[in-house]
Amino acid sequence: MDYGKSGAPKRGGNAPKHNEHNAKGTAKNPFSVKETKAELLARMKAAAEAKKAK
Repeated sequence: MDYGKSGAPKRGGNAPKHNEHNAKGTAKNPFSVKETKAELLARMKAAAEAKKAK
């Protein structure tokens, strides 16, 4: 007899324990906003300059 198959199924084991701070659909990262390539490059260059200045 396969005792592992008896009883109710386990539920919800694959859910995350917390929400990410930058998850899609939140106030900081809404679904409808898409960054252009120029904005992305400007943000990456600013981050590189800030890291280089440290």
